[in-house]
Amino acid sequence: MLVTSTELANIKLKSIKLIDLKELADKIRVNKTGSAADIITRLISIPQIEIDKFIKEKYKIIVKERQRLISDDDLKKELNKVQEINWGVVQGQLDQKIQTEFVRRFYRYSELISSVENKLYDDIKCYVIATWYNHWTTVLVEDHISQHPRVVPTLKNNFGVDIFFNNQPFDLKITYLPKDYKLADAEKDPKNLIIWLYENQGEQRFSAENKLFVVLAGKSKLEDSWKLKRDFDYIYNRIDTFFSSANVSLKDEILFTFRHKTYTTISKILLIVK
Repeated sequence: MLVTSTELANIKLKSIKLIDLKELADKIRVNKTGSAADIITRLISIPQIEIDKFIKEKYKIIVKERQRLISDDDLKKELNKVQEINWGVVQGQLDQKIQTEFVRRFYRYSELISSVENKLYDDIKCYVIATWYNHWTTVLVEDHISQHPRVVPTLKNNFGVDIFFNNQPFDLKITYLPKDYKLADAEKDPKNLIIWLYENQGEQRFSAENKLFVVLAGKSKLEDSWKLKRDFDYIYNRIDTFFSSANVSLKDEILFTFRHKTYTTISKILLIVK
């Protein structure tokens, strides 16, 4: 369902830290005392353009603080040093792997140490590199999206909401085309891909919130799609075109099934292929 303007203002204000809410209230001469809920109640009816302007200014400060540690250009150079992506260990299963393949398998100390040095070290190294690459490429892409003129970011972890686009809240998901999904099918009917992504979520991370998917796919070799994620000029160009022209309406309503329950949500997708 599309949210109303009052609901939208409430979600935006809830994404602002208490200290910043007080600053916003003080700036527009509204009583800043009390809890976050108290201040939000007083701010809920102010023009949303004021809320958006405040959030955008604060977000720029957050980005600049990160850029003081490493510039975007230098970070991109570091990411280009990655030669291959091989997860080594399935995410969330490291402890299980250590228990089954090392702790309970070996009886002799020397054999245990030898196996750890020859096998586990490489797996963990590959996993750390892949996770590091995935994190920082996502940071750069999300920062670019969040600073688009038609996008308002969130200022704190707000479950199910990363950005506001065209007056609607969205959970932003930057991912790759699933390995079992045909690219031709995704290009022909992106809406079916959206449904697939909702219905094939991990149970622990399940969410029926509005989602905006940015899906990357290497056209000639799907397993090399990770390289596309650091082709920032190309990705940024596609992102800018999408967010400058797309709109959100009831046409973006999605019906999907998960664990025998049916859900309705609003979702959009940007499929980036190269």
